[in-house]
Amino acid sequence: MRRTALLAVAAALLATALARPAGAAPAVFAHPGVTVSQAQLDFARSKVNSGAQPWKGAFDRMTASKYADLNRAPKPRAVVECGSYSNPNNGCTDEREDAIAAYTQALAWYVTRDERHARKAIELMDAWSAVIRDHTNSNAPLQTGWAGSSWPKAAEIIKYTYGGGWANSGRFATMLRTVYLPEIINGSNSNGNWELSMMEAAVGISVFLEDKASYDKAMAKFRTRTAAYVYLASDGDLPKTVPSQNLNTRDKIVNYWQGQGTFVTGLTQETCRDLTHTGYGISAISHIAETSRIQGQDLYGTDVGERLRHALGFQAKYELGAAVPSWLCGGSLHLGLGPVTEVGHNALANRLGHAMTNTAALNARNRPSGTDNLFVAWETLTHGDNPA
Repeated sequence: MRRTALLAVAAALLATALARPAGAAPAVFAHPGVTVSQAQLDFARSKVNSGAQPWKGAFDRMTASKYADLNRAPKPRAVVECGSYSNPNNGCTDEREDAIAAYTQALAWYVTRDERHARKAIELMDAWSAVIRDHTNSNAPLQTGWAGSSWPKAAEIIKYTYGGGWANSGRFATMLRTVYLPEIINGSNSNGNWELSMMEAAVGISVFLEDKASYDKAMAKFRTRTAAYVYLASDGDLPKTVPSQNLNTRDKIVNYWQGQGTFVTGLTQETCRDLTHTGYGISAISHIAETSRIQGQDLYGTDVGERLRHALGFQAKYELGAAVPSWLCGGSLHLGLGPVTEVGHNALANRLGHAMTNTAALNARNRPSGTDNLFVAWETLTHGDNPA
């Protein structure tokens, strides 16, 4: 009887897992579970503490940065005002960098177990949750997405691994729920990196808040936007589009794709703008896919992973110095992809076994990767050749 009952429970759990729609929220959220898991943190910590490379070098680069400074003073504002290209810049850099610093301090705490780093992370998060109430001006959605991507990564590590207490964690959750989530959850019809970064923040915030409805909404927008951001030959003659943008003619699509009319696998909507903004989009795709994997649903084996793999490979080829053909962006590219390859390379090449020659070469060249000072930080440390 007992064996029959256990088999019935196992069958029910399997049926529930199989019935879960792609990208849907888990029945129970995993913590820490935003971009990096406890198993990944444990792997990184063991490698650093044994002096193994590239993790020790990555950790040393992190701890030498301004973000790991135990004397850092937070600079919160009630209203962060960010115009196009952060002009005006009223608190924009301060907010993004304090959020990265909180994540940096949380990572430093986890690796070293030096409680001063945990308390500094808490100080930074508390300072902002006590003050901020709005983001304004034209770049408000993107700014909220960038800062909102780093805050939950820090909060997850502190809340679920630090035993010293965090009295104001509830106030921090309220900040994420009332100041950040409403600004980003409905997405954007700007360039694709905007909505991808916004959905990264929304997914991470939803995990911390254990908000299944917001998680589902953000993941649905992410799936649609990823398909519209990276072209695959299987999409047909033209790239997929986001319905709300009404890109219903070839001319409109070509214009939106920065004037590029020849579509090849791995090209992104912003390749012909520059590889820096393209890197923002690619990075957000990889971060969301990684969070989804930690939450029990691996999207790397879906079109998300296929698009990420080809986007990385295509951009890496030219970032490494390949000649740009005349049909691509008029024969000229603006390089500067950024430190965005570790998460995708680890998942797709190391874990799934895909050959990613160009991505691997660029990944090796960039090690140990640092931070873009916006929302990407220390990914050789957390994801470099990490089997967890």
